[in-house]
Amino acid sequence: MTINELYQIIENRKKEMPKDSYVTSLFRDGKDRIIQKVGEEAIEVVIAAKNESKDRIIAEVADLWFHTLVLLANYDINLSEIQKELSKRNKE
Repeated sequence: MTINELYQIIENRKKEMPKDSYVTSLFRDGKDRIIQKVGEEAIEVVIAAKNESKDRIIAEVADLWFHTLVLLANYDINLSEIQKELSKRNKE
């Protein structure tokens, strides 16, 4: 699955708000819960890296990216906006 495909699924969950969806529960809990999850996952990435466990780093980065995508969707930030910012930095 690509990042774009995952983001689209998250966007669809935000729009449709299916009852038994984890993503729906995050949106219903609000921005503070989403922000908290991003922070938790970032810390878990650092811990995994400190312990030098490649498999754990991969798993935790996947969790961090997922929750970051939820955060972006919550603030109506499109992936193209992030890509534009990265491109701009490359030109500096």
